[in-house]
Amino acid sequence: MNKQPNSRMCFVCGVQNPVGLHLAFFEDHESNPKQIRAEIVIPAQYQGFPGVAHGGILAAILDELASRAVLIDGGPDDLMVTLKLELRYRLPTPTETALTGAGWITSRHRNRAQAHGELRLPDGRVSVEADLLIMRPPDDFASVWESERPYFKVYP
Repeated sequence: MNKQPNSRMCFVCGVQNPVGLHLAFFEDHESNPKQIRAEIVIPAQYQGFPGVAHGGILAAILDELASRAVLIDGGPDDLMVTLKLELRYRLPTPTETALTGAGWITSRHRNRAQAHGELRLPDGRVSVEADLLIMRPPDDFASVWESERPYFKVYP
């Protein structure tokens, strides 16, 4: 699987963010549909209840995971921003436990896409899932990204 780029300060994928999750994302071109995958262990400091991940942290992870699926057959110019995020919390998601995340595009149009993401427990059950509506950002918003572009790369 191909590793996707990380940024510097993104809360979810930023390699230099001192309080971030530092997640790595990989492209699975063999799955149908093509998916973004991640192995995730949520540290205890991101709990809501003891031993259970905070719902906002789960939302951030799924937002990143599912929206990155637009990069599978493209590059940084294909990044989109989230307009709508719907979550379904199915089971408590434990901290300090190996989880598997997957995200994929369910439909895509010129400037918009719909994506789905889910986190699975070690036994394969889905603990939380999300549906996203994402869109290409307006040019003035996207221009802010230019200074960060050199740091959006695959880190070892």
